[in-house]
Amino acid sequence: MPKVPSVSSPDSALPTPDALPESYESGLQELEKLVALLESGQLPLDQLLGSYQRGAALLAFCRDRLKAVEDQIKVLDAGTLKAWSTE
Repeated sequence: MPKVPSVSSPDSALPTPDALPESYESGLQELEKLVALLESGQLPLDQLLGSYQRGAALLAFCRDRLKAVEDQIKVLDAGTLKAWSTE
């Protein structure tokens, strides 16, 4: 499966290949920057698809992290503690 581009830094307007972020917060921050870049209309047409794919990957990553935390809270609310993984 090919790597999808990401916004590598705040100063960079061009997506570059990158792994998924290390945390929910960094993923959300990158996603917000990417959305702003897409909405600006400043990306060349040939970069739009890659940027959209990266955004979709970041969205899925953030949703998965939130779901894992929600599941853990449900366990804690039930008075039971069990091991869980964020990977």
